[in-house]
Amino acid sequence: MASSAAILLDTHVWLWAALGDMTHFRRKTIETIDEAAQEDRLYLAAISLWEVAMLESKGRIRLTLPCADWLKQAVRGTGVTVAPLDIDIAAASCTLTGFHGDPADRLIVATAVHRNATLLTEDKNILDSAKKNGFRATRLK
Repeated sequence: MASSAAILLDTHVWLWAALGDMTHFRRKTIETIDEAAQEDRLYLAAISLWEVAMLESKGRIRLTLPCADWLKQAVRGTGVTVAPLDIDIAAASCTLTGFHGDPADRLIVATAVHRNATLLTEDKNILDSAKKNGFRATRLK
């Protein structure tokens, strides 16, 4: 990953970072994320906020604050810039070839492509699709 490239965190990656669960990350990955945050090139797709809120509402995760407050604190604490969903991203999310139907994943990938960012993920479907669709995605380890 080029040191000046934009980085977009997949939802689960951002959630791990926000919760301080760094067991999933190599030291070099942590350094790369920290550097990107300091240089304002670390992004989170807006749909990831919704995904975390849904996980909390379904009881799959527990947050230490009311959801909206937790999300605001987590965005500030991780140094991400929330990349808004716009017309181009919405349209591009529907053009991914051979990509599974999860709309949130499609929007995350389209956001990474739109931002010309490398997507950090552990999602095998996304990693496999990166090769087919020509976008940059990389694992944490």
